[in-house]
Amino acid sequence: MTVRVEQTFDVSASPETVWNFIADPEKRARAISVVDGFEETGDRTAVWQIELPLPLLNRTISVETEETDRDPPTYVRFVGRSSAVHVVGEHRLEATEDGSQLTNRFIVDGKLPGVERFFKGNLEDELRNLRDALYADLNHSG
Repeated sequence: MTVRVEQTFDVSASPETVWNFIADPEKRARAISVVDGFEETGDRTAVWQIELPLPLLNRTISVETEETDRDPPTYVRFVGRSSAVHVVGEHRLEATEDGSQLTNRFIVDGKLPGVERFFKGNLEDELRNLRDALYADLNHSG
């Protein structure tokens, strides 16, 4: 079973301003509650350490991520791979009269028991965490 989630919301800031947050892989990672650590390993690569609250999985999982597409300031796509999960994330920005519209899409394929069920129940909340972190970043920087 594959879990797919899409969320769209409006932001009262220009796409260029929102891009400063969305294009930063560390800011994206820190917004997700199950991310325990983050390390950039190259220009478009990073390793996320995630901890999923699953009974059969009592260890941190290293997810190797790579930005596969980037079109500033409107689009970024990344792929994450590990022994437990495969994830594809997309962030698309469009200019609006009042600022920007941000669309986030995530597709998660679990490879271990319980992983997909966890993301099915929590992925929308994680995208809300990302939205809230973006708002906090915008309020802090401007």
